[in-house]
Amino acid sequence: MTLLARRHSVLPGFGLTFGMGVFWLGLIVVLPLAALLASTVSMGWPAFWHTVGTDRVIASLRLSFMASAVAALINAVFGLLVAWVLVRYPFPGKRVVDAMVDLPFALPTAVAGIALTSLYAPNGAFGQWFAAWGIKVAFTPLGIVVALTFIGLPFVVRTVQPVLEDLEKELEEAAACLGASRLATVRRVILPTVLPSLLTGVTLAFARATGEFGSVVFIAGNIPMVSEIAPLIILSKLDQYDQHGATAVALVMLVISFVLLLAINTLQWWFSRRHLARR
Repeated sequence: MTLLARRHSVLPGFGLTFGMGVFWLGLIVVLPLAALLASTVSMGWPAFWHTVGTDRVIASLRLSFMASAVAALINAVFGLLVAWVLVRYPFPGKRVVDAMVDLPFALPTAVAGIALTSLYAPNGAFGQWFAAWGIKVAFTPLGIVVALTFIGLPFVVRTVQPVLEDLEKELEEAAACLGASRLATVRRVILPTVLPSLLTGVTLAFARATGEFGSVVFIAGNIPMVSEIAPLIILSKLDQYDQHGATAVALVMLVISFVLLLAINTLQWWFSRRHLARR
């Protein structure tokens, strides 16, 4: 019976593919993280706390995660808006706009950083307009948020867009026939459906932003305690041959990112369960 059950398994080759998948995951993900942890532990706790407890490192970590969170929230709003327009409205040049959404994926991050810096510098095309209002974008934390918003937008659009395409318009028409206003239809019909995918896109955008370097390093200005991001701290320690210090800061970023992503994924799971229960 056991041999017969294995022979007629719904997933043929499961043992082989599962083993290869776990081996590849361990080689690509677990092994580097284990090496990072081992390198940090070898330096000892006093040296670890002395490295990550400095005002400069704390300021860079705070800036990296706060800017990433702000950029992810901005993309949550405007990414949903862009996806809605691309799905629901026909207009000239729609395919061009749809292709431009993927531009941050294809564009090298250093090129994006240089382009954004030239645009938002005080003498740039956009920067001089902001400067007239007394707002400085480049070489400030605001410039970091701009760069992180740029690289994170495709994650939200591409995760929400398929859900909106599968959303039946009959549900909206039924809500309208029952007397629901447009705002009520959006709040009770559309948002509950797209919210899990929206949270997924926001999570991906946030995770991408926390480790971003190339597009940020040019527009940030890299002023210590003002516009210096954590990845730059790690690079500077490596340039000084302080490998243990670099791994210590990297480990702190990893732990904070893991906790935040776990919280967001738990929230996404809760919203999904709640949406299914309502159905």
